[in-house]
Amino acid sequence: MPASQTAPPAATVFAPRTKIEADGTVEGYASLFGAIDQARDKVMRGAFAETLRTRGINRIPMLFQHDPAEPVGVWLDLHEDARGLYARGRLIPEVTRGRELLSLLRGGAIDGLSIGLRTVRGRIDPYTRVRRLRAVDLVQITICASPLLAWARVHAVKRASSPPHASHARMRAEREWRGVAGSTRKHID
Repeated sequence: MPASQTAPPAATVFAPRTKIEADGTVEGYASLFGAIDQARDKVMRGAFAETLRTRGINRIPMLFQHDPAEPVGVWLDLHEDARGLYARGRLIPEVTRGRELLSLLRGGAIDGLSIGLRTVRGRIDPYTRVRRLRAVDLVQITICASPLLAWARVHAVKRASSPPHASHARMRAEREWRGVAGSTRKHID
């Protein structure tokens, strides 16, 4: 473990590899409260509350490797709990990269989750040089090979029995996201 990372309490550690279930969704923690990532950032409980309330899940894209040109799915549930930012979404198998990513997740080749954000309120501790993020604007969540926070992982992948049809709400959310994605700055966490 790199010296710049602090392990989360034992109760927050879960198996780092994916487990396969039955219905096509991916789920895991995109951020863990109190854990220090490789950039020396530490997200505090409540940091996502305002952005989740105002932006909503339809305006937070699911990307591959933080690339706004690589949307791969939609988030079905994003919320804070005692552990961190929980994310549950569905890869879109009609998107080539989504299909490839589902295969990689199922095979255990990739399982990282990472967030793109803008700091709203944060402070660097002058002694530890750790930046405590108390409020952030969550811009996107990505599935990636190497997250800066080692414990931010997909921990379940469920198989879809048949690809569902796109809902009007999902298509509208994807159109809105395309209008916002090109103008966002990334912070990889």
